[in-house]
Amino acid sequence: MIISHQHKFIFVKTEKTAGTSLEIALSKYCGPDDVLSSLTPKDESIRRALGYPGAQNYRLPFSQYSVPDALRCLRLGKPLHFFNHARALFIRNHIDPEAWHSYYKFCFERNPWDKFVSWYYWTYKGEPRPPIAEAVQSREFKAFRARGWNVYTEKSKVIVDRVFRYDQLPQALSEIQEKIGLEELPIMPQTKNSHRKDKRAYQEILSRESREIIGESYREEIDLFDFEW
Repeated sequence: MIISHQHKFIFVKTEKTAGTSLEIALSKYCGPDDVLSSLTPKDESIRRALGYPGAQNYRLPFSQYSVPDALRCLRLGKPLHFFNHARALFIRNHIDPEAWHSYYKFCFERNPWDKFVSWYYWTYKGEPRPPIAEAVQSREFKAFRARGWNVYTEKSKVIVDRVFRYDQLPQALSEIQEKIGLEELPIMPQTKNSHRKDKRAYQEILSRESREIIGESYREEIDLFDFEW
C-alpha cells in the first residue's frame, strides 16, 4: 500500500491483482514523506534495483493510536504499522481525516474465477497439488476470500474512490496517471510470474461445480462489477 502526500493518492493493495508490480511502479513517484509498506525481500530488491524508494514511514506514530490500538500493541509486543494489504478502513482510521477525504483512493479487483486460478497456482506452487475441486472448498481458500471484499469496503459499502477492473489495466493506468498528475504512464515490472506453468484460461481449468462455488463465494463482486464467466 502507498499513501502519497506528494501526489495526494492512496493505493489500497488487493491480492492477485498485480498489486506488487503496481506498487513498485508507483514508488517511483513517491517523496521522502510518503508511506510505502514493506514488500518481500525479493520484491524490495526489484524496487531497489530500479532506483525507487523502498519501504518507509510505515510505522504508526503513537500519537495516532486509539485505545484499542494501544491494547493491541501491548498484546503483540510490537508497534503497529501500515502493512502490505492493509484494509482501507484501517488506513482511514490512522491518517489525517482531511487527507483521507481529499486524496484519490483506488484499488483493483479481478474476475473471481480468474482470481481463484491465480491464487491456486500461487498457493500450491509445486506438485503434488491438491485437486482444484478440493482447493475451492479448503480453509486456505476461505481465508483468502475473507481478505478480498473487506479490503476496500466497510459494511459492504465501497469506501475508496475507484475500484478498477484488473482486466482493464491499460485504461486504468491512464486514468490513474491523469488523476494523480504524473507526467508519464507508470511502467509495471514483472513480479511473481514464474510459479505458474499452466497458462490455460480459467474456463478450461474449472469444472462446473467449482465455477458455481466460486461464483457464490464472490457474489458481491460479481454483482457490483458485472463480472461474467
